Amino acid sequence: MSTHELKHLISDAPRVMVVDGSKLVRRLISDVLKRELPDVEVVGCASIAEAREALAAGPVHLVTTSLALPDGDGLALARGVRETAGQAYVPVIVVSGDAQQHLEQRRFTEYVTDYFDKALGHEALATFIRGYVQPEPVANATVLYVEDSRVVAEATKRMLERHDLHVVHVLTAEDAFSLLTAESLGRTTRQVDLVLTDVTLKGELSGRDVVERIRVDFAYGKRRLPVLVMTGDSNPHNQSALLQSGANDLVQKPIEERLLVTKVLFQLRLARMAQPAVVL
Repeated sequence: MSTHELKHLISDAPRVMVVDGSKLVRRLISDVLKRELPDVEVVGCASIAEAREALAAGPVHLVTTSLALPDGDGLALARGVRETAGQAYVPVIVVSGDAQQHLEQRRFTEYVTDYFDKALGHEALATFIRGYVQPEPVANATVLYVEDSRVVAEATKRMLERHDLHVVHVLTAEDAFSLLTAESLGRTTRQVDLVLTDVTLKGELSGRDVVERIRVDFAYGKRRLPVLVMTGDSNPHNQSALLQSGANDLVQKPIEERLLVTKVLFQLRLARMAQPAVVL
């Protein structure tokens, strides 16, 4: 489902379920949704039991849930949403203070669409939710894209460019390091705002090497230069290693445009939020 289709679906029948034991979090997410979609009906639920009642009352079009609920596990709720009769496939987003730990340990199931770590703060949460319901381009953003398949690169590049992102494509990790080195030495006016790399690359260096070099040799933190890794490897140990090496997030293959763009734009916005204000 594309973002356009999601917005169209929500605008036709605006019913969103927000499940969290915290009244503050429920209210924050509700406020964001109502601001971006004035006609939306937000169904706030403090527990799995309340969520089941809401699902029984009719289908929903987007779900957010905490991992820890008073009467059970948010992952079980996600599965329940998927298995509810008459419920179409919709985004199910985990909002939790343990999201990063679950991500690194690969504990999220296929029932979860995406995740947000509460440690990033309320403003970032508002930005994240907005990315789903009312995505906006990030002005003048450049993505350095490392992919050795020209066919895959062309398709992915078009996805990103449709959202007004400037994409610089290179075939190897070595080419990426050359561009980043030139930038760090002031030999180019280009500024890379985010790196997107496939985990498997031709040559001696892989996507994991890209992550490690950026974090260690260039000493760029996750907010200074976000790195997203595309991978078709379902091995939890390998995925955890990528995240522990410093990847901001993973993009699972085959690539789904809505998720890719949501993740890219969110990381770009987080990076810009972290930049110091300019004093005039």
